[in-house]
Amino acid sequence: MEMEWESVIGLEIHAQLSTHSKLFSGASTAFGAPPNTKACAVDLALPGVLPVFNEQAARMAVQFGLAISAEIAPRSVFARKNYFYPDLPKGYQISQYELPTVGRGRLAIVLEDGSTKIVGITRAHLEEDAGKSLHEAFHALSGIDLNRAGTPLLEIVSEPDLRSAREAVAYMKKIHTLVRYLGICDGNMQEGSLRCDANVSVRRVGDARLGTRAEIKNLNSFRFIERAIDYEIERQIDLLESGGVVRQETRLYDPDRHETRPLRSKEEANDYRYFPDPDLLPLVLDEAFLRAVRRDLPELPDEKHARFQREYGLSAYDATVLTATREMADFFESTLQCAKSDPKTVANWVMGDFSAALNKSGVELDASPVTPALLGGMIQRITDGTITGKMAKEVFEAMWSGEGDADAIIEKRSLRQMSDSSALEAVIDRVMTDNPAQVTQYRAGKDKLFGFFVGQVMKATSGQANPAQLNELLRRKLTGEK
Repeated sequence: MEMEWESVIGLEIHAQLSTHSKLFSGASTAFGAPPNTKACAVDLALPGVLPVFNEQAARMAVQFGLAISAEIAPRSVFARKNYFYPDLPKGYQISQYELPTVGRGRLAIVLEDGSTKIVGITRAHLEEDAGKSLHEAFHALSGIDLNRAGTPLLEIVSEPDLRSAREAVAYMKKIHTLVRYLGICDGNMQEGSLRCDANVSVRRVGDARLGTRAEIKNLNSFRFIERAIDYEIERQIDLLESGGVVRQETRLYDPDRHETRPLRSKEEANDYRYFPDPDLLPLVLDEAFLRAVRRDLPELPDEKHARFQREYGLSAYDATVLTATREMADFFESTLQCAKSDPKTVANWVMGDFSAALNKSGVELDASPVTPALLGGMIQRITDGTITGKMAKEVFEAMWSGEGDADAIIEKRSLRQMSDSSALEAVIDRVMTDNPAQVTQYRAGKDKLFGFFVGQVMKATSGQANPAQLNELLRRKLTGEK
């Protein structure tokens, strides 16, 4: 039955901008302070205070707009969005409505089947965050923490172009990557720096009309986004097929019960009684400002992804992994420069042993004990034949433990591989003498025994034989070539 229905999804993503102070006051945006210690007179809406706009927030909004090829408004207006809630001291939120700074744009996402889909972005507007209501720590009461009040947000509103929970997650992940590349948001979803509201509706396949939507508020993990949307789609289909009606409302997702439940009826724009804020002049962006922001844009994820394939000959998969974050991409390129090796070898080490060590130790990349210079230096020793790949794993573990650079560890542990052909021939001769039956079988056509002889030589040399040299000499010896 579900094949007869199509889901229609749009996301409203709230990205907390990485400014040091709030959108309209000089109070700090630092996370984790005791309640109400980062709220000043402006945030508390004390009598006589006036907002002063944070220019850095405008710069960050424009950066995002340029990155999604959006229309940038030369003149935008701040409005008062009126509603009454305990964590909103003014009784209104300063936001943008009819004239946002960033207008229509677009973002390409890659779907599970490898195809690309373009998602339309309606607008990205600046607004201040509200405070936070705390319920768990108080018996039969609620506490109010206004530290977040006034924190600058960029609300990124998509068109209803997404057709599944997985598409929604792919889009959210792309936004997450983009804002971190730009350096405008740290993307920390656990701290609420990036969160979203999902607007979900269903309609019969082939019906052009949109169904009645429900808005799921404050989703702050990719897993919760997927699970909440999937649940809501199923709920709405079951409701409609049983003869019920979907109500336009705001819902919350309960991850413990894996369900969405009603919070309140969904407001329309006119319920908020938007009007231009009389305390704030229009935001005017001149051409010189826009040129400066455009000039300072970093290389964007899609551009870097394409360059890694074109310039380094990497596969699309490798390029995707290495450009997932700006920090990882920079680490790879710095390591490549130090290693003076082929890009694929460096990519394998960065994506393999290095990334595994980061995950196992729970260390962030910028705190890694193995720097690009250290990793690159070790890869050089693989390339020039000083150590084998197996030895390199031991060297890497020692570097991770702080035992010094590759050269020091190689010397200390006597890990230099055997490349002396006469010494290697002597070992091969001894192995062949000790295993005459296997030599006879190999020469009779049992080629699989070649691996047996390689293993025996490696065992006799404690794994220090040069693999390429060993293979060549061993093959010659076994076949009786001179």
